[in-house]
Amino acid sequence: MRDTDIGTNTLPPSFLKLAMRNMVRKGRQSLFHFGLTTISFIGFIVIVAWLGRPTLPQ
Repeated sequence: MRDTDIGTNTLPPSFLKLAMRNMVRKGRQSLFHFGLTTISFIGFIVIVAWLGRPTLPQ
């Protein structure tokens, strides 16, 4: 007998549903972390592009 067969026939909430519920519950903190992640990712892409820029002969 599986764990989902005990009691009800519903499946446990998926990771995505739990993440969405947690994001709604902690709205401001989630938005702050999302903003930090976005800024960090864009900064990383800019740094990699700057370090990997081609040198053109003059």
